[in-house]
Amino acid sequence: MVPEKVRNVVLVGHGGSGKTTLAEAMLFAAGATTRMGSVDNGTSVLDHEPEEVARNISLSLATATVEWLDHRINIIDSPGSPDFVGDARAAIRAADMALFCVSAVDGVEVHTEQLWRVAEEEGIPRAIVITKLDRERADYSKTIEELRTAFGKAIAPIQVPIGQEGSVRGIVRVATQRAYEYQSGNPKGSQVDLPDDVAPLVEEAHTGLIETVVETDDAMMEAYFEGKEPTRDQIVATIHAGIVSGEVHPVLVTSATRLIGIDTLLEFIVDYGPNPTERAMPRLASGSAPEPGAGGPVLAYVFKTTSDPFVGRISMFRVFSGEIKADQELENARTGAKVRLHNLFKIHGKENRDVPGLPIGGIGAVAKIEDLRAGDTLRSPGLDTVIEPVAYPRPVTEIAITPRSHQDEDKLSMALSRITEEDPTIRVERRPETGETILAGLGDSHVEVTLERIHRMFGVEIDHELPKVPYRETITASAEAEGKHKKQTGGRGQFGVAFVRFSPRPRGSGYEFIDSIKGGSIPRQFIPAVDKGIQEALGRGILAGYPVIDIAAEVYDGKYHSVDSDEMSFRMAGIQAFRAAAEKLKPVLLEPVMKVTVTVPEEVLGDVMGDINARRGRVLGMEGEGNSRVVTAEVPMAEMRQYAAELRSLTSGRGTFEMEFDHYAEVPHAEAQQVIAAARADQE
Repeated sequence: MVPEKVRNVVLVGHGGSGKTTLAEAMLFAAGATTRMGSVDNGTSVLDHEPEEVARNISLSLATATVEWLDHRINIIDSPGSPDFVGDARAAIRAADMALFCVSAVDGVEVHTEQLWRVAEEEGIPRAIVITKLDRERADYSKTIEELRTAFGKAIAPIQVPIGQEGSVRGIVRVATQRAYEYQSGNPKGSQVDLPDDVAPLVEEAHTGLIETVVETDDAMMEAYFEGKEPTRDQIVATIHAGIVSGEVHPVLVTSATRLIGIDTLLEFIVDYGPNPTERAMPRLASGSAPEPGAGGPVLAYVFKTTSDPFVGRISMFRVFSGEIKADQELENARTGAKVRLHNLFKIHGKENRDVPGLPIGGIGAVAKIEDLRAGDTLRSPGLDTVIEPVAYPRPVTEIAITPRSHQDEDKLSMALSRITEEDPTIRVERRPETGETILAGLGDSHVEVTLERIHRMFGVEIDHELPKVPYRETITASAEAEGKHKKQTGGRGQFGVAFVRFSPRPRGSGYEFIDSIKGGSIPRQFIPAVDKGIQEALGRGILAGYPVIDIAAEVYDGKYHSVDSDEMSFRMAGIQAFRAAAEKLKPVLLEPVMKVTVTVPEEVLGDVMGDINARRGRVLGMEGEGNSRVVTAEVPMAEMRQYAAELRSLTSGRGTFEMEFDHYAEVPHAEAQQVIAAARADQE
């Protein structure tokens, strides 16, 4: 199919806004399924992973294709939970237009606003679908007000509902003022006379839409002032141009469970939606963008990789330039390796459908290429272009993991390697100071689902617990000490003496070794051994066995024996020097402090700030973003280890947060004594 007749849309929005239900309704209305799939009863085409079926929510992006009015619409359904925002960001990269689902019951929620900014940064057009209009407490007018508050005057309602809550029965197209009502189970609306009770709302929306349209064109505005309204074709063309430029954000209305407004939504996508040639090229990391077109060089972006027990590694990609054909050889820009695309196919739910090729705008997949991963650029050999990878948020929830049996150790290592390749928002690291393997994700659910997938796909049983806090120690006073190592066991002995002056350094400046030896009191070849010994002693700590940081060690004198001195002797001398000085250095315990950014609805702002203060946190600032408030604070890591679950409880699931390490700070005396006592008990 020619690119001009292809539409790539992604459904995005807060969890529970009805994205998957809407997608299933679109599949049914377009004849792609014989009955409407449901997340609740396990018949969903798009939510088919075992973990999704068990939870009745979307946990990863899914794709499906429908045909409508001689056009092909590729639908990408994205997860709405902030825990799985990585897939939502990847899905936005692959699409040409984002359809934001906003519940008429819950209105504009925090995660919707965050994803709106992601789509804006990505440069793709946005439209809004108001969902769940048939539910109790659904309020169309209030939702429109919230949309304008959150996203500005570019909000342009092009449909209004007929009826409200349980009595919703149809929609009105604002541009033509034509009304359509729907019978139960029939996705095709029938034109009816405009109901009197809806007429004032339609007239208000019509006036607003016309004013939005004529403001974009001087000639149309002049004609409008002379009493001549733009034609339907002018309205369609102007709104289409406004969508592509990001100057207009149309608003449509639906009730997916009643199949109301689904046919007009599909028609809107065909009439108003941008085609792949109108999609702005993603930001480039290097090189220059080829001219988009079917005949030019190939440029594609891998936005998702998964493992299938039968097919193996599956890499999903979007074609931004040229045309990809089965068995074609391309280059992986990250590795420079040549990649031959056998087994080219499109993914429809859990089905794989072979295709001979994919033109510009095509969304497809290839199997069994182990070195491909999300964020890779595929390109024609000789092209220098690299698409900048999607920016993912940092993990915020950590657990310490261990295999349940020794037999699982090798399998766990392989599983973690594969999982981190497939999910860029998962981080795995070995923490040397605690000896733990840390698995970190975007929230409790993200980590929990990752463990379930590892067990299902690799058969690994994993035990987990909260990780230990990586405390540090430092000194607050200066002291000098003699480190002496002397050992005589018959024959050649060991002898080394080092005089070392220890002093505190500014926080964050690290360790410094100063060589002030004069006159050869310690031979040059043995001085690095003193340094090595001191660093070894620092790693063992003073108070609780945590590494000592931000300290200077100056070796200024020493003694040696021409026969008995060696590197081992002076390494031990360095260790003994630090041990001898330790108590005089007035050591203190340090804890990692995180910089935390919390985004919450305004009505719970006070509760959230009070909770931060209760966690020994320090609020740095607060600003508004649409209907949300963003609080920036510094909070000790020890107080943040279960914050994801607690914030969810505090905000009824509407709050999100990000955090990153900022600095180390001294632990208050009472808390420090508890940590030291616990560490010494563990050592004993």
